[in-house]
Amino acid sequence: MHTRYCHNAPLFLTPTRRAPLWIGALLSALSLFPLSPSFSAPDPPSGTPDAFVDLATPQGVSQVGGAWRYTDAQIIDVDFRAAGPDRKPSGAPNRTYDISPHAGGVDFDDSAWQKLDPPNFETRRGNGRLSFAWLRLKLTIPEKVGDFVTAGSTAVFEITVDDYAEIWLDGKLPHDLGQSGGSVIAGFNVPNRVLVSPRAKAGGTHQLAVFAINGPISDPPPNYIWIRSARLSFYRTPRAITPRAVPVTVTRLDAAIDGIVPKDAGLEKVAEGFSFTEGPVWSKDGSLLFSDPNENRIYRWTPGAPLAVFRDKSGYDGADIAEYGQPGSNGLTFDKQGRLTIDEHGRRRVTRLEADGRVTVLADRFEGKRLNSPNDLVYRSDGALYFTDPPFGLPKFHDDPRRELSDFDVFVLRNGVLKKVVSDLRGPNGLAFTPDEKFLYVTNWDETKKWITRYPVSVDGTLGAGSVFFDMAAAPEAEALDGIKVDKQGHLFVSGPGGLWVIGADGKHLGTIKGPEAPANFAWGDADGRTLYMTARTGVYRMRLSVTGIRP
Repeated sequence: MHTRYCHNAPLFLTPTRRAPLWIGALLSALSLFPLSPSFSAPDPPSGTPDAFVDLATPQGVSQVGGAWRYTDAQIIDVDFRAAGPDRKPSGAPNRTYDISPHAGGVDFDDSAWQKLDPPNFETRRGNGRLSFAWLRLKLTIPEKVGDFVTAGSTAVFEITVDDYAEIWLDGKLPHDLGQSGGSVIAGFNVPNRVLVSPRAKAGGTHQLAVFAINGPISDPPPNYIWIRSARLSFYRTPRAITPRAVPVTVTRLDAAIDGIVPKDAGLEKVAEGFSFTEGPVWSKDGSLLFSDPNENRIYRWTPGAPLAVFRDKSGYDGADIAEYGQPGSNGLTFDKQGRLTIDEHGRRRVTRLEADGRVTVLADRFEGKRLNSPNDLVYRSDGALYFTDPPFGLPKFHDDPRRELSDFDVFVLRNGVLKKVVSDLRGPNGLAFTPDEKFLYVTNWDETKKWITRYPVSVDGTLGAGSVFFDMAAAPEAEALDGIKVDKQGHLFVSGPGGLWVIGADGKHLGTIKGPEAPANFAWGDADGRTLYMTARTGVYRMRLSVTGIRP
């Protein structure tokens, strides 16, 4: 990933003789910005950027055609009003405090400020203790950063101020209720990360204004303001694309495959730019929902429409999120009422999204112990919900100290009661019923036991003793088994070593489909249910087949 750092930009406020009442000044400043959802800022992407410009160097600043400028800020006395009966400043006149200058606006004239050339962020600035400063940079998105073409990418500005910062972007300071980080204070020496543009345009200009604060404010320290780092990063933006044909190989091992995969079947890519795609499900509104557990999002792909973020922080929002490789949601499905049901890796639970947006927790503990990281799920026609619970959403997988359960299980939730129905697999993963629901298939992500196990299903939801339905141990590739889907004729479509395995209802390997990326899971889509959508690492693909799939 590439990152860029701002030049050392001194940002500070010099306290006046009335500084002991600095709290009033800060509260007054905050009163200028009433909380409002009118311009909620999306979260910037995480992980390693694809390119970056170091804004702490002359070369980096030159590359964005800008110049850092800074000035001290002041606490000043101002006229105001006390709170009235309406809880607004409609009462008697009073005196309070404000910040000067207000330098967040796009058109603010900073030409008289000191120019940092070359930037030297490590220089200590301010008078120490309670001090504040402004730093401004107008930047132009370069056409390229190295070999990376910036057009259409996601641009992110990041700065780390010792001790705090607030970031204005293009004249706005988003401040959503409960927000922490991003454009507002993130904590001691914690990077503030602001989404500059979700679709960067080469030559586009943006105005940054950084308000730096020395802290803690309630106990001003005997040190000064300085900038640890600043950078402009670029990430390839997940996006829907005009469906295009991509290379595909269909290995036909049995004549029966011709009735499933047409001889002229092609594979199309419909979206790209993700970290890891998983858990797809087709919605009755004609769109595909799928997870990116690495980026902690659920996306919605609709034919002919821009890609949309359906749900952010889809699996986790804890303070230790950086420790997780896959904190987000994984498996998705719909119940009979059309409500989305979600496996949340990081929160270690299964939830249901209600029609009014509320979240109902369906399962998060078994016998008082937290689940591992629910992975895949499927409803039986009577509403019983089955889900797998391997450790793959935990930072250290099987050896993670957060684990509370001794096994890696398959559970069933029926009539509000959670039961363990499988505990003999090391990596229970994908789930699918036979068309008559008499058996449940469970795939196993275990490089030593690449099995599809089949379990007889009882009326009460419990499972009988399982047997190995299909063993992929002879496959030379290293991958184990991931997602699984079944069509109405009982054929299995399984993510296995080397690609998508098509297996007959009798357990015979009929053929293998191999595209540009290894698939993780599948969903039957389109109006007739004959298009198999594949979430495969960084992209989403589809293939028209001759069979109709079983879907929620």
